[in-house]
Amino acid sequence: MSATEFLPLNITVLTVSDTRTEADDASGQALVERLAMAGHRLVEKAIVPDDIYQIRAILSRWIADPAVQIVLATGGTGMTGRDSTPEAVRPLLDKEIDGFGELFRWLSWEEIGTSTLQSRALGGLANGTFLFCLPGSTGACRTGWDRILQAQLDARTRPCNLVQLLPRLGER
Repeated sequence: MSATEFLPLNITVLTVSDTRTEADDASGQALVERLAMAGHRLVEKAIVPDDIYQIRAILSRWIADPAVQIVLATGGTGMTGRDSTPEAVRPLLDKEIDGFGELFRWLSWEEIGTSTLQSRALGGLANGTFLFCLPGSTGACRTGWDRILQAQLDARTRPCNLVQLLPRLGER
């Protein structure tokens, strides 16, 4: 792969919500549209209730699938009693990407000020699959994709990107 060659990735999208359906899942749809516009492939999209075990079940299936390279999740990252995406995801991770949540909150600061402290956005790596958990608002999904993920999931981004790590993620 040359430095100027785009490499389409296989991506799944998970919406975590007790109330959203395919008809009104604006955040999940925003991610699907953005990844498609960037040239990536949608492998699967799903909506699950904010339940730790249902979230883990679908994520575990995707993480175990060698065809899935990236998982994008939206929703369940807040502070209320039902918000459980970080608790569902962290035990599945081999490594956490601390900089993702930090950068997301820093960028969100420009848009929503101190309200960004309520975000528990996180990123990590599990079984050679990158996982990124974004808040459930469409604006947060736009921020996460447009200002972080689009560039990091593009092999042409310099000086470095996550795509160039994919072949080496299984090394022990």
